[in-house]
Amino acid sequence: MLKSMTGFGRAEQSVGDKTFQVDIKSLNGKQFELQLKLPGFLKPFEFPIRKLLSEKLGRGSLDCTISLKQTGNAKPVSINTDLAKAYHKALAELSAELNLDPSNILSTLVKLPEVITPTSDTLTDAEWQQFEKVIQLAIDDLNAHRLNEGASLEEELLLRIDNIVHQQDEVIKLEPLRQVKIKEGLKKLLEDQVGKDNYDANRLEQELIYYIEKIDITEEQVRLKNHCDYFKAILQEPEEGKGKKLSFILQEIGREINTTGSKAYDSTIQKCVVLMKDELEKAKEQILNVL
Repeated sequence: MLKSMTGFGRAEQSVGDKTFQVDIKSLNGKQFELQLKLPGFLKPFEFPIRKLLSEKLGRGSLDCTISLKQTGNAKPVSINTDLAKAYHKALAELSAELNLDPSNILSTLVKLPEVITPTSDTLTDAEWQQFEKVIQLAIDDLNAHRLNEGASLEEELLLRIDNIVHQQDEVIKLEPLRQVKIKEGLKKLLEDQVGKDNYDANRLEQELIYYIEKIDITEEQVRLKNHCDYFKAILQEPEEGKGKKLSFILQEIGREINTTGSKAYDSTIQKCVVLMKDELEKAKEQILNVL
């Protein structure tokens, strides 16, 4: 089963006298990239949080916001005066520009992030272990969304591969007729140029065999079928993190399709090749979202 890189997870739970909310949004990305927003008193735990998210979520561009919704105890607080002054200057300029009453700026200032923070607030070891479970709940919620998205991706990718196989079956049916048309075309060209009785028929037959062998597409069709079968087999594997492997297989499928097109010398087969390329491009677009 596939897992998408896109999804959203949320968890809210109390730890001691604090209530935390953890939101994680994930988009596709080649590597693990994390934007982490958390309260100041959780800064000492930033690296363990990053490590936990990296281990559990793998690739993707992630945005994780951890917020403290409420606290049950009244504890000493500190005011970040430099930050408050910077906020005040910006708010005062905005008030003047909009002709607003600046008398309520103080009440607004104290609500802004990091202006007022608990002086001695931190997590004990026991609270950290509980808080880890809150993050894990958000990760589980995100992974559930990823699995749902992955099921849709798998269905779409199977459709594209099946369409490629269908066009390949048409190419295989057309291949014998293509060889006959090439032979007849070369003979007619030679007869028109030098006359029907002015060339060695045996030598022509040898040259035709050599030429037909050079433009034979049998090997390409065998490899293309093997790649498509391998792609389907990988889809059924239970392991996660198959996106890069599937992407590599699509590249190999593309090579065989391109080689078939360059050797075809047949308009009907070329139409099949164009349709296969169209399906391949659609598959490549979807594979970008696969974990």
